[in-house]
Amino acid sequence: MTTYNVALNFEDGVTRVIQCEDDEMVTEAAFRQKINIPMDCRDGVCGTCKCFAEKGKFELEFYLEEAMTEEEAAQGYVLTCQMSPLSDCVVRVPATSAVCKTAPEPVAGEVLGVDRLSETSFGLRVKMAKTMGFLPGQYVNVSVPGTDKHRSYSFSSKPGADEGQFLIRNIPGGVMSSYLGERAKGGDAITLTGPMGTFYLRPMERPQLWLAGGTGLAPFLSMLEHLAEQGNDQPITLYYAVTRAADLVELDRVQALAKQIGNVTVITVLAAEEDAHERKGFVTDHLSANDLNGGDVDVYLCGPPPMVDAVRSHFGTLGVEPANFYFEKFNPTETEADAA
Repeated sequence: MTTYNVALNFEDGVTRVIQCEDDEMVTEAAFRQKINIPMDCRDGVCGTCKCFAEKGKFELEFYLEEAMTEEEAAQGYVLTCQMSPLSDCVVRVPATSAVCKTAPEPVAGEVLGVDRLSETSFGLRVKMAKTMGFLPGQYVNVSVPGTDKHRSYSFSSKPGADEGQFLIRNIPGGVMSSYLGERAKGGDAITLTGPMGTFYLRPMERPQLWLAGGTGLAPFLSMLEHLAEQGNDQPITLYYAVTRAADLVELDRVQALAKQIGNVTVITVLAAEEDAHERKGFVTDHLSANDLNGGDVDVYLCGPPPMVDAVRSHFGTLGVEPANFYFEKFNPTETEADAA
């Protein structure tokens, strides 16, 4: 008997990873782990448990055309009461986590260390009491030791590890920044709650264009770590845009992962006029129609709202619409909605 991980993505952005045997239906495995995917008949007749399989291999047993059409099945829809996995899977559930009687899961941890990567960013390393199942690109709420506050940060580490890593912008006077810069020490108790977010790496079926603004690099580090382990046969172009040369943190790590993967092109852009660099200005000053491959490209962008808006507008100027455009906005000031 083989056990697979099935990530259930709920429509409110919460993700829970369940373990499902190869002879077990996904609804049964979810119920066993106290998650109630909406269902009624359990026999492939009503269609109540219809979901969308974004990734993975699986078998579907009996179902009626009234419950799910052959066209829907060809598109990737599944009846989870009739779905048994043949690999790890990602399933999008058209209901909130609350409706399914689950919630983001708190995981206890302790601070392993804080790295001052530059004047504008920290690296936080956390030992987790248990492995947290997340998709590369997702974020968690991180408690701020000594306070009742939390902040949201994308993992910069690979899924499946018992050590979580985060790339955090240094906001003068910020609650998390003050902790990291003034009080943090190894062994501090910390809690990670999640994972959450719809910004995560989908199956790669075409060339990729990744755009990172500042600490928006974090989710791409997690994606690169994942691909370095799993392999990849699609070309990736990663633009990494920051203000000053000193802000190009983790660049050595990015380049090492790119070399290991083998088909990743890394392009850096600096905005500050006083710093000499091959490419100056903003990402949109350097993005061309060639980068969009005639529209046959998946675009991922993580950066501040003005960057997201500028890139979307630039696509219109170029007259090319990407096949898919996934983005994560994070605010330039420290708020509970910060994503990177």
